[in-house]
Amino acid sequence: MLKYSKVFGLIVFVFLFAMCNQKSKNESKETILKGSLDVTVDETVKPIVDDQVAVFEGTYYGAKIAVKPKSEVELINDLLNQKAKVVVTARNLNADELKRFEKSKINPRVTPFAVDAIALISNKSNNDTLIALKSVIDFMQGKKDTGIKGLVFDNPNSSTVRYMKELAKVKDIPATDAFSFKTNDEVIKFVSENDGMIGIVGVNWLYQPSPNMNETISKINVLSVKGLNDDKYYSPTQTDIALNKYPLARDLFIINCQGYNGLGMGLASFMAGEIGQRIVLKSGLMPVKTPSRKLNIRTQILKDKE
Repeated sequence: MLKYSKVFGLIVFVFLFAMCNQKSKNESKETILKGSLDVTVDETVKPIVDDQVAVFEGTYYGAKIAVKPKSEVELINDLLNQKAKVVVTARNLNADELKRFEKSKINPRVTPFAVDAIALISNKSNNDTLIALKSVIDFMQGKKDTGIKGLVFDNPNSSTVRYMKELAKVKDIPATDAFSFKTNDEVIKFVSENDGMIGIVGVNWLYQPSPNMNETISKINVLSVKGLNDDKYYSPTQTDIALNKYPLARDLFIINCQGYNGLGMGLASFMAGEIGQRIVLKSGLMPVKTPSRKLNIRTQILKDKE
């Protein structure tokens, strides 16, 4: 019996040694520019992350990054429970979340890389393309004389729902005349088919729609919004976001909890760097740093040779 115990113990030791050795090899293979990485992404901003990853992988052929979209609640839970190491969010970590990481001796690296916006949309048949944010808040607070027939949200656990609930100071979305789906595309489709509904989506899905959504988006209006302390209406455009005029703008972050100099650090540096910021600018969102532009100034205009 003792002989079998020794043999079993030896097998376990060899197995554990092999696993640790394999883990060590995997970590040694990963650098800031090569290796494989899962990035969990807030579903409302997935298009801009897809663009960043595509260019990053096209530049650094040894990097393989899988983008996994989830709701904000799921994403933060995965990060806190260490099921996800690198995430893209529409908010920074709060004090309680940072304390949990501190207890686990983890120092999250938070990198802002863009300014996004929440867009309010309506059916194309609605000729009124203006809406007061107060009307939306009143509706969420249960006041029915707002002129809004219904609100349409994406996933109840999404960042857009959390943002609007905090703005309206309510714990839940209205029990009646409020609809929720799983994705932003579903919200857009529902609004395009139902007059009088106001959809709430990440503007990135409107600027960078998938090919099968182009026709659907042509059937909706992106509304201009009057803020709570303003008398003018502003749209979720780069100009109005840059001037801090649009009232539903929000910052985007990539949070890295890998704990070593891995691919997460490389991706974050890329997204916040020159090329990554140009990708943000081209997407219709606002970069956190304006990409540089080089101008060649000539003192003489050369004439074409005759």
